[in-house]
Amino acid sequence: MSGHSHFSSIKHKKEANDAQRGRTFSKLTREIIIASRFGIDPETNNRLRVVIEKAKSMNMPKDNIERAIKKGSGETEGARLEEVLFEAYGPAGVAILIQGITDNNKRTLGDVKQILNQYGGKFVESGSVKWLFERKGVIEVSAAGIVKEELELKAIEAGAEDTLWHEEMLEIYTKPEELEKVKKLLEAGGVKIDSAGLGWVPKEEIKVEEKDREACQRLFEALDENEAITDVYSNLA
Repeated sequence: MSGHSHFSSIKHKKEANDAQRGRTFSKLTREIIIASRFGIDPETNNRLRVVIEKAKSMNMPKDNIERAIKKGSGETEGARLEEVLFEAYGPAGVAILIQGITDNNKRTLGDVKQILNQYGGKFVESGSVKWLFERKGVIEVSAAGIVKEELELKAIEAGAEDTLWHEEMLEIYTKPEELEKVKKLLEAGGVKIDSAGLGWVPKEEIKVEEKDREACQRLFEALDENEAITDVYSNLA
């Protein structure tokens, strides 16, 4: 999956499921609350704009979005949230970054360790895995009805550092500070953006046997079930 967010993959597969839909809205609410701390105007707060666009793409009600912004700005009261990033190894030595937003760091850490133990993973100390990844802008574009070569060319012309195909989805990688510029140039060129945001992209991928790949996928899905986990990244090819 390279730098692809495993939560994103699972989300698209399960979005019709009501329980998953509820968890997705809860995760998005937390992301909006955190982003709103840096300003409530999406025009000047790029992080907020990106997560609002993601929420709208998932058909999150406008009222939910507005309530989350008010909580993040301090206009209304809410639980004190903090961002967390856990590091781990999965089956066959796959490196994993687990990103989340929680109101109880100790509880979430315990939950993550329990899931890792149950699904063949291993929690590691901060810095053990993170160095294997780079922070980049990640734009996803569906290739439906588009000539792949033309889409890749448009991405490069817009300033992309690199591109990578995941079946019928093209991931376009940018420098973090150039994400919005590349996104706008693509949109101006008639490209429909499925999602855009900052993500962790592995410097190198590793290939594993099919049984280990399936074991990793079960681990990713188990992590996704936890309401505090917003994204899971790995170096799985």
